[in-house]
Amino acid sequence: PRGGPPPPKKKPSPPSHVLTLGEINPNVLSAQYAVRGELVQRAAAIKEEMAAGSANVPFKKVLECNIGNPQAVGQSPIGFNRQVLSLMVCPALLDQPGVDALFAPDAIARAKEYLAAIPSGVGAYSDSQGFRIVREQVADFISSRDGLPASPEDIFLTDGASKGVGFLLSLILRGGGSDGLLVPIPQYPLYSATLALQETHMLGYELDEAAGWSLPISLLEAELEDAQAKGVATRALVVINPGNPTGNSLPYDNMVECIDFCAKHGLVLMADEVYQENIWDGGRPFHSFKKVLMEMSPRPNLQLVSFHSTSKGFLGECGLRGGYFEIVGFDPEVKAQLLKLISIGLCSNTLGQIATGLMVQPPRPGDASYEIYSGERDAILASMKRRATMLVDGLNALEGVTCNQPQGAMYAFPSITLPPKAIAAAKDAGKVPDTFYALALLEATGIVVVPGSGFGQKEGTWHFRTTFLPPESEMTDVVDRMTAFHADFMGKYA
Repeated sequence: PRGGPPPPKKKPSPPSHVLTLGEINPNVLSAQYAVRGELVQRAAAIKEEMAAGSANVPFKKVLECNIGNPQAVGQSPIGFNRQVLSLMVCPALLDQPGVDALFAPDAIARAKEYLAAIPSGVGAYSDSQGFRIVREQVADFISSRDGLPASPEDIFLTDGASKGVGFLLSLILRGGGSDGLLVPIPQYPLYSATLALQETHMLGYELDEAAGWSLPISLLEAELEDAQAKGVATRALVVINPGNPTGNSLPYDNMVECIDFCAKHGLVLMADEVYQENIWDGGRPFHSFKKVLMEMSPRPNLQLVSFHSTSKGFLGECGLRGGYFEIVGFDPEVKAQLLKLISIGLCSNTLGQIATGLMVQPPRPGDASYEIYSGERDAILASMKRRATMLVDGLNALEGVTCNQPQGAMYAFPSITLPPKAIAAAKDAGKVPDTFYALALLEATGIVVVPGSGFGQKEGTWHFRTTFLPPESEMTDVVDRMTAFHADFMGKYA
């Protein structure tokens, strides 16, 4: 034919990248997690520079006060727990000569008890709900704590409390952008980040800082009414008690009001109770929401989920990722769907499950390890209380800084009155004012804190969250560094 065959068509070039920032899930872009945000990234870069000998900084050590991670700043693990975990990881040690000289007899007995109940050991998957023996121990712990019955069938073992929160939010929130969740302001960024990923409205209710971060029920009612007017279906109320980042501990009567509110409006109550061992004000003891609910007469019709973790308290076993949640008032059909959801991930990590069992069933009086265990526990908690007082007293001595004494948890959340020139400088730098302050604190002192804007705060106020977890021997240095920096900062922008 005239002209010959047509030339072959040129194949289009493949894109250089399958995923670009403009093509990923936009909810990931909008999600923020302040405790591992900009400040932590800059601190990591400084540490790399210091390790390489290229850092030009006026300090010798970065102090990570940004996250409740006790063992990262020097806290030692509890000996009994680590002995049992060692034997679980390597059961052959039980048959070695001299094992009795290396391990306490009650640690050996506990490991044997677990291995008898878990013949496949910790290297195999467990049931999706978690080892039965550990769930029984959790139920016994709850029964002893509250003086009320608990069932292992209502206990789910999870990779820390955070994973449990994620499961429940996946179950409760229906997608489509019309559901909402009542969350305290300030709040732990796990909640805001998860809600951003699920396209759910975060309905923030502001805690009253002037009243010790109390929880006014009138604000809950107003926030709910406003959500209804906007067509948002409120599904649950989150209460963090003791509070993170605020360090408050709710009084009993306030908890009764929360339960009545949820029952009145048909909301699930999600009780984040991971700091229940961290109580510093004897006048505000910890009460579980389950205990309060069961003591009410008449008892409201309520669906309640309570979360706990091995990461906090005096254990500080953050990396083991152990935790659980207990459900109350859930229909069997809903519970079956929850188990199905959890089973998609097969099971939580087995060492975390054992760590949870050790948390809820420690050595008892008369056991070989009891005296050492109780001594370690009491020393850690007493030191935390002293460190909390030392830090907050130091913060309250600073110009323009006020801080409530923590009633519980591991944090101080001071309010800072920043000079207008500092706010203007922050704007010029493209930073939120409390982030600007926290970055300057890091560069001058090596102390890593989290800006209050990462947790949410009342409009026109500025805060930061700091732990009081650095070793007690270093707390005076922490306060001195903060004091010198703050004076320089306030003078610079006066």
